[in-house]
Amino acid sequence: MIKARGDSMIYITGDTHGEYDAFLNRIYQYPVSKDDIVIVCGDFGFVWDTPYHRYFLAKLTAEPFTIAFVDGNHEDFDLLYTYPIIEWNGGKVHKISDNIYHLMRGQRFVIEGKSFFAMGGAYSVDKAMRVEGRSWWKQELPNNEEYKAAEETLQSCDYKVDYVLTHTVPQSVIHYLGFVPNMHDAELTGYFEWLYGELKFKKWFAGHFHVNRIVRDNVQVLLDEVVTIE
Repeated sequence: MIKARGDSMIYITGDTHGEYDAFLNRIYQYPVSKDDIVIVCGDFGFVWDTPYHRYFLAKLTAEPFTIAFVDGNHEDFDLLYTYPIIEWNGGKVHKISDNIYHLMRGQRFVIEGKSFFAMGGAYSVDKAMRVEGRSWWKQELPNNEEYKAAEETLQSCDYKVDYVLTHTVPQSVIHYLGFVPNMHDAELTGYFEWLYGELKFKKWFAGHFHVNRIVRDNVQVLLDEVVTIE
């Protein structure tokens, strides 16, 4: 990829899980600059209330590029929801720092002339091994207000966006990946299945499944791969 001087780029990748070096190693394979935006498809994992995470979150705020992420199922939601809500590129975000933003559920953003619909969340299949309020939070799945916000957002744009950003995927895509949909996740993945048929979009990006795969040409599941949107 050749990047002209002054061009802004959008990069999209999968789960980062608070792994600072691994995250930067995958991003800096590309000529990322201060005008660029890196989008993480859930399980960002840097916003946690521990000295380790606070240290590396502070280091990320010193990076020149902007980070925007949808939430996954492994986030500290109690902490995440304490950050101020502002409008950023047309949608609501939690502002983590001057260069890090959480894309709130059910919001639409216009970035570099391209529209993105964001809807984070997923079910933790390892929930039984986690502790509520310390390593698991019930806010991992959307609530009624967030589904309502999504509906209002999509009606306002006549169910047309360029890109979809989520953590998990529609139920049929889960089958294509070789997994079995979890009954506890059925409301969200079922909603995504309905949305997959109703929404006009170019490509759907997600994470969660720890694979790099393209499904049906218009759904891309990411782990450590980075894709670019010029």
